[in-house]
Amino acid sequence: MITKQENVLLTNTDADSPMGEVIRSHWIPFLCESELPAADAPPQRIKLLGEDLIVFRDSEGRLGVIDEFCPHRVASLFYGRNEESGIRCIYHGWKFDINGSCVDMPSEPASSTFRECMKIKSYPVREFVGLAWVYMGSATPAPELPRFEWMEYPVSHRHMSRWQQDCNFLQALEGEVDEAHVAFLHRRLDNPQVHKESLFGSYFQEDQAPRWKILETDFGLACGARRRVKNDKPFFWRVDLFLMPFYTMIAPSDDQNSRVWRVWIPRDNESLWSICVTYRKDGPPDAAELGSWQEGVVAHRSVIPGTTTPVENRSNDYLLDRNVQQKISFTGIHGVRGQDAVVTESCGPIVDRSREHLASSDTSIVAMRTVMLRAAREVAKGVLPRTSAGGDIYKVQSYSGLHEDPTDFDHVPEVLDIMGIQTRTEKQAS
Repeated sequence: MITKQENVLLTNTDADSPMGEVIRSHWIPFLCESELPAADAPPQRIKLLGEDLIVFRDSEGRLGVIDEFCPHRVASLFYGRNEESGIRCIYHGWKFDINGSCVDMPSEPASSTFRECMKIKSYPVREFVGLAWVYMGSATPAPELPRFEWMEYPVSHRHMSRWQQDCNFLQALEGEVDEAHVAFLHRRLDNPQVHKESLFGSYFQEDQAPRWKILETDFGLACGARRRVKNDKPFFWRVDLFLMPFYTMIAPSDDQNSRVWRVWIPRDNESLWSICVTYRKDGPPDAAELGSWQEGVVAHRSVIPGTTTPVENRSNDYLLDRNVQQKISFTGIHGVRGQDAVVTESCGPIVDRSREHLASSDTSIVAMRTVMLRAAREVAKGVLPRTSAGGDIYKVQSYSGLHEDPTDFDHVPEVLDIMGIQTRTEKQAS
């Protein structure tokens, strides 16, 4: 059982909190390329880890992330003028560049040197493979950017989206690695015998209580769930990945070439940003698959145009349709991500984990909390997670497949090789 004190340690990502430091030690993706401002365009607000920031692109095309509030009288720079390589506050004309330096202070005498000692908070930013990344940690220089498998594929093979979710980031992460809920939350009632390996397929109904095998790795966890199914190869494995400190890669269903990557970024302690990348390894998606991605059917969420607010949200009860719930789907809610959101958000913005009664189906949840608690305690002692160094540590993938015998997935060299873990293990041994 998680104590109230441990729950705070897990969920508090404010500045100077241990979990906040764990996350800040990593590069953080925060905007999709399609959302980025043009040079000298109006700034955009972005909240990350409880900090109110603005994003702008200066006249030279450089992207900056700085404190939203002018240090003079704390007016918001969101209303400022982005001109001549800086944001100018509309209150008294103070101007700041992408590094947070005050480059003009016209309301002071020309002889004044006051502006030279005036600086606001700024963070390093990089544009990389279709995302904007910010580093909010203390390492100098900043670490290497992370490398994931999906980054190796052309833009035409993938689709990105971003949305806001109104709960603590850990709740969403826990839902991602909770393989047991698939048989219930995402169940179809109208045609449960859809393709056997599909998300709604019969394998999940044939064995609703999967057996777990958790493999702790240098990147986080490989969470394997084994089901006994009606097939010549009767053991169905799905191995989802949790990658420190906030990434997930869910196992594919029937199509091994169709993949998904997500990141769950704290806005503050009671809300998050999710960025999802779906991609195909064998070529661009066809019209049907691309349409599914764009419409938020499974991997993504449909949002109200011009916003990051999901169409199905708490204010409209996620557009719950009781008739659909009776006849078509277990929840009556459109989209797998919307179905996930209703349960993670309905727990409250920060669930009180001391009230829980965990069972064997929660094995992956316990494992992830253990890893996260350890990381928070270690960072408080000055020890950063290995993943904070970025680079190729994330070059792995999730797995699903049918097997003839019940051997644990981590004892099957072919599986570890497919996932990219076999090579990693051999390198560590050598």
